[in-house]
Amino acid sequence: MAKKKYLKLEYMITLLIIIAVVLIIVPFDFENNTQAEFISRWQDKYSRLEYMFNVISAHEKAEILKSFQRAKTPDEREQIMINVIKPYFRIKKENLPKHYTAKFMNKIKVPSTNKYYFDDIYTSENGMIVGIKDLECEKPDEPMFLMMFDINGVLPPNTWGKDIYGVNIYETGIEPFGKRLAKKELEKDCSIFGTGLGCSYYYKIGGGFND
Repeated sequence: MAKKKYLKLEYMITLLIIIAVVLIIVPFDFENNTQAEFISRWQDKYSRLEYMFNVISAHEKAEILKSFQRAKTPDEREQIMINVIKPYFRIKKENLPKHYTAKFMNKIKVPSTNKYYFDDIYTSENGMIVGIKDLECEKPDEPMFLMMFDINGVLPPNTWGKDIYGVNIYETGIEPFGKRLAKKELEKDCSIFGTGLGCSYYYKIGGGFND
């Protein structure tokens, strides 16, 4: 009888150890799988954006640039950009819930005074959030607009480098945030010590989210 009780206790201890290990491993794997899905979706969106600007460069670039030059206000310029993007991303103007807050990867909230804070927000397919920001540029090598993509919309984590990515838009085309950073700077920025902005490019060149 004592032997049976001992075996039962041993079985329960083993079972508890297995459960504890599963509880530790499964959330980690789930988070990694979710992040991998976000990265995959971002790469798909970026490819579509690249295709869109290639088409524009081939057929409509000169006319669109003239429209930008004729525009008298940032709002007019943004509206032109929206009209360019609409056929490719089917975006519409959206008032976001008050609880929606974008954060940097170091968990600092993006302040309204920050360059990467977006007032003009739109929704697209699958609830994705798209932000567009007009910039005052004086030289061709300066970006005309910024765009942000929150891959899973209002759902968390709403964090740059996790589910939020972005691009600079130039007269000559687009490039992901972080393209002009050195590899060491990218690695630091795409970590819990950085903003996460550089992840937009870092993941495209094979950087790992769990490095």
